[in-house]
Amino acid sequence: MFAPVVVLVRQQIGQGKFNQLRGKAIALHCQTITRFCNWVGVDAKKRQELIRLAKNNGKTLGLLA
Repeated sequence: MFAPVVVLVRQQIGQGKFNQLRGKAIALHCQTITRFCNWVGVDAKKRQELIRLAKNNGKTLGLLA
């Protein structure tokens, strides 16, 4: 779904800059999941499952192209 946009952005800004941007986005997303889990009282094991689910969803949506 988003793969064409991801590929286009990677081509425009270069692989190195793209990897940095992608790493920052993933880190922010994981921090958001962690804060939410802490807020609602989800344990660390379940939090890891949610982060894995988010990664798999990213692959499915083409965000990890």
